[in-house]
Amino acid sequence: MELTEQLNFDHQDRRDIYEYVESQGTTRADQARRALNLRPEAFGHHLTILRRDGYIRRDGNHLSVAYQDEDVEEHDADDLVYTIRAAEQRDLSGLVGVIRQVAREGTYIEAETVADLLDHEEVILRHNEVRSRMVFVACVDDEVVGWVHLDLPETEKLEHTAVLTVGLLPEYRGHGIGTALLDRAFRWACEHEFEKLYNSVPATNEDAISFLESHGWETEAVRENHYRIDGEYVDEVMLATFLDCDARL
Repeated sequence: MELTEQLNFDHQDRRDIYEYVESQGTTRADQARRALNLRPEAFGHHLTILRRDGYIRRDGNHLSVAYQDEDVEEHDADDLVYTIRAAEQRDLSGLVGVIRQVAREGTYIEAETVADLLDHEEVILRHNEVRSRMVFVACVDDEVVGWVHLDLPETEKLEHTAVLTVGLLPEYRGHGIGTALLDRAFRWACEHEFEKLYNSVPATNEDAISFLESHGWETEAVRENHYRIDGEYVDEVMLATFLDCDARL
């Protein structure tokens, strides 16, 4: 199932099963059936249809939403081998830890918000009628070292846009991993017909501003004294980029 695909259920029980599994990230089939108070025969019937229609994936007795598989990219830069792939539910702890470590630098407020949300919901990828998000991770020896997160508005007037956050552990910077993460997010956004990405950072985060500007982002607005960091008021810099998809695909 495409993350941007419109959800369409012709039976309330199937909608309930999907929404329960989506809210859990991954769950045991018997746990879902009991939580929804469905008879085994009915649950099995609806689950079969959800799997047939590409909404639910079953691995043994565990259920998860059947998001479309994304290619795993392998990179070799300066004798450092790393991969970039779609985040999986098993990455939750490592991903939140990396985001929080980057956020502890004190200049990436949006990253703090993403970490808090993932930690609270305990679900990485989301696709429901209220919100959707896509996350790619950079891994070294299968350990998460960086991420790029796309928050996808469901509001019709904003559905051509997405909020992007990207970050990388300090010890892995300088190898092109951040650029590779950004490029992967750009290609995904283009493939799904998004037109504009935007992000906001404190004015004191000069490295992030320079990084985004070097990739074609521009400052759209500045909100004065929007943040208070360590007792000091700091401006918010609002950056955005329009996607030149013909050049990227």
